[in-house]
Amino acid sequence: MTTPILLLGAGRMGGALIEGWSKAGAFAAADLIVRDPNVDAAAFQGALVNPPLEALSAAKTVLLAVKPQIWREAVADVVPHLAPDAVIVSIAAGVRAADISAAFGGRAVARVMPTTAVAIGLGTASIYADTAQARARAHALLDPVATTVDLDDEALMHAATAVSGSAPAYLYAFIEALEAAGVGQGLDPAASAQLARATIVGAAALLGQGGEEPAELRRQVTSPGGTTAAALGVLMGEGGFGDLLPRALDAAVKRSVELGG
Repeated sequence: MTTPILLLGAGRMGGALIEGWSKAGAFAAADLIVRDPNVDAAAFQGALVNPPLEALSAAKTVLLAVKPQIWREAVADVVPHLAPDAVIVSIAAGVRAADISAAFGGRAVARVMPTTAVAIGLGTASIYADTAQARARAHALLDPVATTVDLDDEALMHAATAVSGSAPAYLYAFIEALEAAGVGQGLDPAASAQLARATIVGAAALLGQGGEEPAELRRQVTSPGGTTAAALGVLMGEGGFGDLLPRALDAAVKRSVELGG
């Protein structure tokens, strides 16, 4: 049994999951217990918000959705009130499953790295778990709102965070830079923004629906000696994507390891 689900933290990612579950009809507000001192109860109508600690014993699944820097203090007063068979699903970046399990009295733990697009049912989530029960519980929470990928080695969560969990920000940064470059070439800011955003959304949709490899799609829109080839000569040349992305992922992996202590 997956519900009730106790959310420890209902910020950006926790809120995105709640929104996605609602849209997908996966879990109703009545299935949720929300514990977060910073939330407005009116924003989670139908859910049990910041109830007395004794009420937490009803939770079958605990979603650890607080910032990794404060996770220990966030769970300290909760653990004594949880049911012995509660399963922990953590989205705290970098925090090891063994450390979470120890803090939760040896309970089964799954680690998940989702993206905020779970809010619209188009998320991505990497899942690691030591037990089949914990893995199944993570899938129960994420499958309705995300494409899920299982990892057999917990150490790969750092790479999954860099490639997927953090990657939406890479794309948004690229679009920001593309818009600014368009303005630099003389386009009106509004026109540059509209062109850049609509083009990226369309290209991403084509990639998602067509089933073709990115390299093949790139070749299809790159005429030899044309304008696209000229631009790609810069983007894929020395100091371009081939150099920048490995460095960016190295930085993300390093920070993920640091957050895990």
